Amino acid sequence: MAHEYDLVILGGGTGGYVAAIRASQLGLKTAIVEKEKIGGTCLHKGCIPSKAMLRSAEVFRQSKNAQQFGIDVSDVKINFSAIQNRKQTIVDQLHSGVKSLMKKGKIDVYYGTGRILGPSIFSPMPGTISVEMEGLENEMLLPKNVIIATGSRPRNINGIDVDGETIMFSDHALQLETLPKSIIIVGGGVIGIEWASMLADFGVEVTVVEYGNRILPTEDLEISSEIEKLLKNRGINIVTNAQITSDSIKIENGITVSATVNNEVQTLEAEKMLISIGRVGNIEGIGLENTEIETDSSFIKVNEAYQTKEKHIYAIGDVIGGMQLAHVASHEGIAAVEHIVNGKISHLNSQNIARCIYSYPEIASIGLTEQQATELGHGIKVGKFPFKGIGKALVYGNSEGFVKIIANKDTDDIIGVHMIGPDVTNMISEAALAMLLDATPWEIGETIHPHPSLSEIIGEAALAVDGRAIHI
Repeated sequence: MAHEYDLVILGGGTGGYVAAIRASQLGLKTAIVEKEKIGGTCLHKGCIPSKAMLRSAEVFRQSKNAQQFGIDVSDVKINFSAIQNRKQTIVDQLHSGVKSLMKKGKIDVYYGTGRILGPSIFSPMPGTISVEMEGLENEMLLPKNVIIATGSRPRNINGIDVDGETIMFSDHALQLETLPKSIIIVGGGVIGIEWASMLADFGVEVTVVEYGNRILPTEDLEISSEIEKLLKNRGINIVTNAQITSDSIKIENGITVSATVNNEVQTLEAEKMLISIGRVGNIEGIGLENTEIETDSSFIKVNEAYQTKEKHIYAIGDVIGGMQLAHVASHEGIAAVEHIVNGKISHLNSQNIARCIYSYPEIASIGLTEQQATELGHGIKVGKFPFKGIGKALVYGNSEGFVKIIANKDTDDIIGVHMIGPDVTNMISEAALAMLLDATPWEIGETIHPHPSLSEIIGEAALAVDGRAIHI
């Protein structure tokens, strides 16, 4: 049976379902094809479950250190099954909420594998969607427009067999029934560092192995150096400039890795291994070969309106590469839908998109790093302020880290903000608004921040750009 739609979206993750809601608001008859659960990786295998577990790790760490606050807590223990149950309860609640939003928007959801068909009796153009559903006949969806939002999956090291038990991706780690005594995390990027921080808080012996010369290589150098120092202070072993191949790994009563580090072989041992070296786009098995759509590596090529080479077929989110963040996918989905409806092109400036890392301490950033600004030829001025100078940070018992603001010396516009310390993933939104409005350090410095609050550090760092910081 064939069903006609104004828009069919392949993939019901954050980008896909947000696009569907916006399409419904604009009057489009809309359907989503999702092969697993609505909400996608972010809700079920990424952002939400990992942050729930990070919160449990934070509470455990704080409980162990309660004595510094005058609270006598003895014999604090981890109930890991309860941690997993809490995580799943949160995921289930949000999953139910998303399904309710689909009903509210009268968005049809087909659970199965969607494939794009080429020109056929249904349409002279490619774009008809065949939905394969287990145990049922295929459904044919006839859309005027398509959005591909199939997301991404973890990248593997060539030749390594990820069994989900001894060698895992983060998807598998989220389903652990018991904590390992030790783990090797391959990859010092965002996901790797979040897991390293979490597992160390839970008492796991952690080694991070990074191919590059520093962890978090896309962050400002000072941020990267600070987090490496603080992680090492917590007992996390960090090995950089390390190369690992499939033949350097042996599985026997755990994992043994012979890593080549600065041309010397270093032997690392652990109970388990977590591979976190980036992600690849899910472009296989969705019928791209039946279209003129172009790809680059594992990602779909799109123009500024998120159109593929087939102008009625759009693509958003992780499957197009770029900044693989849930909030980016959402805004790309909205932008694609609004282009479908009214031809409007919404330019997402990557320099105005905040990035967050939910480790301990937290990291948040937006705009150019100091190194990038210099390489681009900008004359810059920099203000920095430590959390040790903020009363609320001392009250919290968490005063490590700093806020760094980079401004263009010629225009005085803020071009980068970088934070490491308590609750910075919530505070970065002030910096994001400042960037959107082309604010200057003077304008942020003149903003009256409440006292005592952690946000005072943003005002102080802004004043420090011109040598006007008060409490330093």
